[in-house]
Amino acid sequence: MQGASSAQTVPIVNAIRLALKEAGNGVGSFKIKYTELDDSTAAAGQWDPTKTAADAKQAASDSAAVYYIGEFNSGASEVSIPILNTAGIAQDSPANTYVGLTVDVPGASAPGEPQKYYPTGKRTYFRIVPIDTIQGAADLLALQQQGCKKLAVANDGQAYGAGLAKVIGIEAKGYGINVVWSQQIQTTSANFTSVAQAIASSGATCFEFAGTTATAGTAVAKAVNAALPSATIMGPDGVCSSSWTTGLPASMLPKMLCTVATLDLKAYPGGKKFLALYKAAYHVANPDPYAIYGYAAAQVGLQALAKVTPGGNLRAKFVAAMHAVKSYDTVLGDFSFNAAGDTSLTSYGLYKFNSSGVPVYWKTLKPTYYLKPKA
Repeated sequence: MQGASSAQTVPIVNAIRLALKEAGNGVGSFKIKYTELDDSTAAAGQWDPTKTAADAKQAASDSAAVYYIGEFNSGASEVSIPILNTAGIAQDSPANTYVGLTVDVPGASAPGEPQKYYPTGKRTYFRIVPIDTIQGAADLLALQQQGCKKLAVANDGQAYGAGLAKVIGIEAKGYGINVVWSQQIQTTSANFTSVAQAIASSGATCFEFAGTTATAGTAVAKAVNAALPSATIMGPDGVCSSSWTTGLPASMLPKMLCTVATLDLKAYPGGKKFLALYKAAYHVANPDPYAIYGYAAAQVGLQALAKVTPGGNLRAKFVAAMHAVKSYDTVLGDFSFNAAGDTSLTSYGLYKFNSSGVPVYWKTLKPTYYLKPKA
């Protein structure tokens, strides 16, 4: 909740609080206390492994803790999942998309994934956003629609960015796109001129940054635009906020696109009500696209808790309830989790940026071709 990603994470937390307040901060005989934890440090300006582990351990040591919403970054969840799994705490991410956290996708997952995250052998982790096999396909579909034939991809080296880059590299041919340049970059570099020049020399006509705003997303986009002023610049959900465009020239904005799992907020079954509640509570009419996922994650927890009876091992009962609910009725509509903990939702929203640099929903992407997990 510090650094560039706070433009996305603070609205998530706001929405969690909003959903709990709407429920009266309780379910049946249970009273709910929500404790906000920050996995970032001011020095890092983004999530930090040590701080993430401390957060997860704090939850694990609290006997009353049964539900952990997070993390925002997939790399952070690589740290927290094993800790929470050992403690038997149900975890639900409103943002993680890295495939290896839940499934083995040949060419996209790392050795030992996902089993290494679950030392107990039981699944305690869930996520309500579609995984990167679907997001990568959505990005490629959007680029295909923009006439892209030759693509360059830079990734930030973190689990999320590197994983997404792998997926895009495998799926690209299915969309008639040739990945002519794909590399991990040093995100702490003073400038990215040499990276941009290499991309321009590759013959690429479009570019994707697989990473987050906090990992140099803005600086990389600016450098690529300088070297390839006519290229479409695509970003995934990790950069789909106004933070990505901060300080960029207005001339860049029409060339920039991004995807996030959020569709047209007003078109969701509970979208208009959510927007009205959010505006009343926080005086913001158009919250970040991720906000609605914070609200949905809280709704999931409330509905699971409604199936838990007092007494005994509440953590185990809560995990069992998370798996037992066959259809969650949320602001996003009805969806379910499979045995791996992945959502049944499969669409992504494509966003443009307005003249103020704010992402605005454009259209829904429903890719039909994407990599499937190993059986």
